[in-house]
Amino acid sequence: MKIFYGLLCLFFLIFFHELGHFIAAKIFGVKVESFSLGIGPFYLHKTIRGTDYRLSLIPLGGYCGLKGEKDFTKSLEAKLDHIEAEPDSFYGIHPFKRCMIAFAGPFFNLLFSVISFSLINGIGYTYYSYSNQIKLADEVYPELHSAARDAGILSGDKIIQINNLKIENFSDMLTEIGSNPDKDISVIVERDGQEMTFTVHTDFDKENGIGKIGVVADEKSIEQFESPKYSFFEAIGHGFIDTGKYIGLTFKGLAVLFKGADVTNTASGPAKIADMMGGIVKESFSASFKAGIINMLNFMGLISISLGIMNLLPIPVFDGGLILFAIIECISHRKMSPKVLYYIQFVGVAIIALLFLIGLLGDVKYFMRKL
Repeated sequence: MKIFYGLLCLFFLIFFHELGHFIAAKIFGVKVESFSLGIGPFYLHKTIRGTDYRLSLIPLGGYCGLKGEKDFTKSLEAKLDHIEAEPDSFYGIHPFKRCMIAFAGPFFNLLFSVISFSLINGIGYTYYSYSNQIKLADEVYPELHSAARDAGILSGDKIIQINNLKIENFSDMLTEIGSNPDKDISVIVERDGQEMTFTVHTDFDKENGIGKIGVVADEKSIEQFESPKYSFFEAIGHGFIDTGKYIGLTFKGLAVLFKGADVTNTASGPAKIADMMGGIVKESFSASFKAGIINMLNFMGLISISLGIMNLLPIPVFDGGLILFAIIECISHRKMSPKVLYYIQFVGVAIIALLFLIGLLGDVKYFMRKL
């Protein structure tokens, strides 16, 4: 059942992405030939003002079919040196407008994240976490290395600040350390009422793609924390702040992949994402309706950021690739050759196939570990 919940959330995020393309296409005068909830064969449809609105069989997102998206293939077959297109088609409009239509999908993903985090900040919530008091990991697991011990940190210290970020609990600590693998970080601890500063070089856990300093939580120090409940406009402001923070963490995560992290272990395919999301939704709602809403919005907000950034990567077939091509046309004042575009799209399909394979391997490893 939790897979169903996860797929439902993922379906909504992809649909919201396509809704961005739909609205932008309408604004910039491109005819939307079809707009579907779901993919695959459709079982219900109705044409309104030239757009065929559909309910399709497979509830995995949706699609926005724009007029002339494949005009470049027709021009290629006709051996033309430019793409022939009608004024209300995707390749018939100014490249700046095409750029905006392509950007609208990822933008809507980021907008959804702002809305999600704004709602969370407006609702306010109670959560539990271990405190910022730590134990050295090698005292519990002798086989582990402790960079914290090497720097002079001791068990019983309270880590109150890392790299100018205030640390309130162990979760804050994990996020900041995990996003800075193989780096020197500044750590301020409180020991016997005095503050002490240390420079710690984090270890790089390549299997999980995160940084570690060899500390564990004091299991006796679990505490209750209250997230502030902000007013309407304050909540929106913090929604933007949180979205910006997680965008930064996402880029840090992408950078880690180029440091030698195990991509098949750190990457997530749709099955793993759906299972994780569904599990969080199911368990949270079983605790309370409020906890369910908070955790669902938080996880969907994080996934939505990842979807938005992934689609902005300058890879052919992705929205980022379309944006790049449109920018090149704007600068050069020349339409791209259909032949060039065809080969670039071919490369894009190959890259997507590789990403799909990596995601699939990540899914297989994830579910094998759960057996």
